[in-house]
Amino acid sequence: MLKNILTRGRSRTLNRTHKVAIAGVGTLGAAAVALTAVPASGQATTTSEAAPTAKVAYSTKQIQDVHAGVTGQLAGASQKVAAIEAKKEAAAKKATAEKKAAAKKAAAKRSAKESTSRSAQRTEVKKAAKSYPDNLDGWIREARAILAKHDIPGTYDGIHRNIMRESSGNPKAINDWDINAINGIPSKGLLQVIPPTFKAYHVPGTSWNIYDPVANIAAACNYAADKYGTMDNVDSAY
Repeated sequence: MLKNILTRGRSRTLNRTHKVAIAGVGTLGAAAVALTAVPASGQATTTSEAAPTAKVAYSTKQIQDVHAGVTGQLAGASQKVAAIEAKKEAAAKKATAEKKAAAKKAAAKRSAKESTSRSAQRTEVKKAAKSYPDNLDGWIREARAILAKHDIPGTYDGIHRNIMRESSGNPKAINDWDINAINGIPSKGLLQVIPPTFKAYHVPGTSWNIYDPVANIAAACNYAADKYGTMDNVDSAY
């Protein structure tokens, strides 16, 4: 029998070489564990550090979304206000245009009415003029109708009598020999009126032509009423 037989349950003592080998294996195991914890990018970022970064990014996006929403609402409100102002301006312009059109229409209507009125008045005057014959009888009667409107007296007979004495019924008669003619203001017309007297006693509604028979009679009767009370009181040169 061999003398160096191992006793059961007794451990062999580890020499220095064995201890170094075991330590190396432990070191390699720890390194392998460490390598498995490193991300592919080579950055040692843990899960606990990545979580807060993700939360911050999400929070910023929410703020941006809110800002965009508010900006959009303000822009929409501005557009609505602009649209309302544009409608108001358009309505104001329309109202102004309608007002101008109504005023123009009213003015045209007034003008047409006034024109019609003037035309009617001219027609009435023409009819009135045509109602008197163009002779001594007609001139006296027309002159008396005008004198009546101005409360100037004078009968038909008184006017006719003086006309026959002064001009014999000639509306173009002119005196070129008496003192008035010598002074350069000869008597003219049916009742031989000098120009200054005709101008001073002209009756509205009659012609300014001293030779017009109706105008001449009216001015002479107006003068006679002022100086003698009425043409009826005149029996000679006046």
